[in-house]
Amino acid sequence: MTQKIGELLEAAAARALPVVRGIDDAQLANRTPCAEYDVRALLNHLLLVVVNFQALAAREEADFGQEPDFVADGDWRARFEEETARLVAAWDAPGAEEGTTGQLGLPARTVGLMVLGDLTVHAWDLARATGADFVPDPAVVEEVGPGLATLAPQGREMKVFGEPVPVAADAPAFDRLLGVTGRDPGWRPDAG
Repeated sequence: MTQKIGELLEAAAARALPVVRGIDDAQLANRTPCAEYDVRALLNHLLLVVVNFQALAAREEADFGQEPDFVADGDWRARFEEETARLVAAWDAPGAEEGTTGQLGLPARTVGLMVLGDLTVHAWDLARATGADFVPDPAVVEEVGPGLATLAPQGREMKVFGEPVPVAADAPAFDRLLGVTGRDPGWRPDAG
């Protein structure tokens, strides 16, 4: 049986929260696997995604054009926890997965899987950048992996995914997912 997006987001958030809580302010300038983002910029991006996808779940307009500095605005660790809880609740609401949502008119479940992928992959990015441990929830990887692989060509056109990184066919499912999104599963901040 297919799991609800809200349940999957709850599992993903449970794995992401310790990573975010563990980030020291001295690490905010660290490089991340997303070449265009340091840790601070990636946290701001991820918070913007989490807030906007709450709106999308409720069939409201999302504004990805702004780039607020959430990290400069108070306790961003607590804010991340609060906003991810709101995200889970928004996608757990009756009807959140039905119909279409967003400017592209995508199926709501696809949109939910997109934020699930963002939360999971960016938690890995942040963990790699800060030396934290991160193991994604296997049910999340199983659900989001095929969807991200399908969305990858469009994601590359929109410049939200990098070029695919070759990963062995027998590599773990999460490593293959990372490769599809343009990430090297072996990335380390001190490499390159």
